[in-house]
Amino acid sequence: MTESADGQRGRDGSGSRWRGSPLDAIMNQIRRKRTASDRKPLGRFLSWTSDRPGIPEDGESEMKEDRGPSSGFAASVESQLDVGWGRVCVFLQRLGKKADSRSLSLAHCDLTATDLLELATLLQFLPQVEEMDVSWNELIGGCLAALTTHLRHVAGVRTLRLCSCRLNADDIAALGESLDCISALEILDLSWNSGVGGGALHGLLGKLHPSLRELHLVACRLNVADATALGGMVAALPRLCVLDVSCNDELTQEVDSGGFRELAASLSHATSLTSLRLQACGLTADSLDALGGSLRYLPSMRELDLSCNKLLAGGLSHLTFHLSHVTHLECLDLHLCCLTRGDLEALIQVLPSLTALMELNVSSNKEAGGVVHLLVSALPLMQMRRLPLNSCYLSNESFTALALAVPYLHSVDVSWCKAVGGRLALLLDALQPSVITELRLSSCELTTDDVQHLAAVCRRGCLSSLRALDLSYNSSVGDAGWCALFAAGGLGSLEDVDVSLRPSASAPCSAWLPALLRALPQTPALARLAMQRWTAGSQERQQLSYCLRKRSVLLEWDPVSNQESPEESQPEE
Repeated sequence: MTESADGQRGRDGSGSRWRGSPLDAIMNQIRRKRTASDRKPLGRFLSWTSDRPGIPEDGESEMKEDRGPSSGFAASVESQLDVGWGRVCVFLQRLGKKADSRSLSLAHCDLTATDLLELATLLQFLPQVEEMDVSWNELIGGCLAALTTHLRHVAGVRTLRLCSCRLNADDIAALGESLDCISALEILDLSWNSGVGGGALHGLLGKLHPSLRELHLVACRLNVADATALGGMVAALPRLCVLDVSCNDELTQEVDSGGFRELAASLSHATSLTSLRLQACGLTADSLDALGGSLRYLPSMRELDLSCNKLLAGGLSHLTFHLSHVTHLECLDLHLCCLTRGDLEALIQVLPSLTALMELNVSSNKEAGGVVHLLVSALPLMQMRRLPLNSCYLSNESFTALALAVPYLHSVDVSWCKAVGGRLALLLDALQPSVITELRLSSCELTTDDVQHLAAVCRRGCLSSLRALDLSYNSSVGDAGWCALFAAGGLGSLEDVDVSLRPSASAPCSAWLPALLRALPQTPALARLAMQRWTAGSQERQQLSYCLRKRSVLLEWDPVSNQESPEESQPEE
């Protein structure tokens, strides 16, 4: 009998797993008879045993008549590890994953309770694992105890992600009981599990170790009581850098009665905090007042995300007064907050104090379009990297003011701003070569001349670092514009392109598709091409699909629209 390949270890001839110990003993004997050269391919997986006493190196002989009892035991241990790693490889291959002794990534694998139990039994063969991700496996909800009882075998794990697994209170309790076994844990992510909130979290918080650096609880249905519990926990985590409780809109209810106020006050003790994310948490002006008092005690704060909190409209001044103390702030996100003119003016007053600011997001706030010239004059332009202004109702004056900031920006997003159409050259001519990496111009009413000017900028090499280009929902661009763009070249770093039409529209692309096909060899980094609602003949479609499939490029092209004839398609509005 000869040894099977690594991918088949741990299975008999029928492919089923061994369940009885006699067969294991037989296989162990067979493995001990292998020569040194037979064992070398597994040396890279078991190199961590080389410094352990009693376990032979790959080049040592195993079977000698006079070897002592300790040598026989060492050979047996190594053989068991050998078989164990083979079982790990088979398990991961079945799920379409590659084996890695330090990272166990099983996200989006449709794991069942049976799979989770099998995974648990394999942890003993993965003592070097530092990262475990079993997120987005909703069928394991209610069964997490099968895994947590074996976490003692991976005591060195530093990152544990269990997002969207339908965890319930029993799962969270089981996880809390196992935290003593993984005292090196630095990142814990339980996001998108609605069963975490409502009291289940309280027991776990008290068992977190001081080594924890990141805690992610996005969309966990946290309530006021959970906010109170979080507040009590923060002071006990001196190394906490990232706290993300976004998308918990019940967190800030009844601010005056405690809850969020206690959490906000406790943040003053989290002096290591660098990132605080409170997106879509139902923040109000009173919430900002409670939060603002702690900001002056957070000298390390680099990122503050208050986006998608529409109820704070008119109350931003409660926060801006304290923002001047956060002198190291690099990223401030206030998009979709229904900011008023007064809010924006209060923000503009404090901007000169934020000398480290590199990203400011006030997009999807209509009033922001009228104060761009004031924003630009108050910002530290030379270090700004992102200033998205999509859906901001830009005026002609604001658009002109934005051109002053464009030379320094790595990302330009003015999507859904009609003032761009016919005036794109103003922005493009302000670009500095090899600086911008993202350009988003969706639904800007671009003209053929606009896109032809964009093509000219590409030819000059000004967009050689561009990775993302969004020109979707611009049906007024003619075939000549698209032909010029794809024939221009100069987009060697491009990874993502979107030229889709609106959902209610369709148009033929036969006139410029040949130019696109010729341009593909000049875009080696391309990973995604979206051209929804464009129509083409079956042969043209097959040709493009074939070219992109060879390069593993994702093509988003609506099959229904492409079956329509030009006579049946409706022009885009």
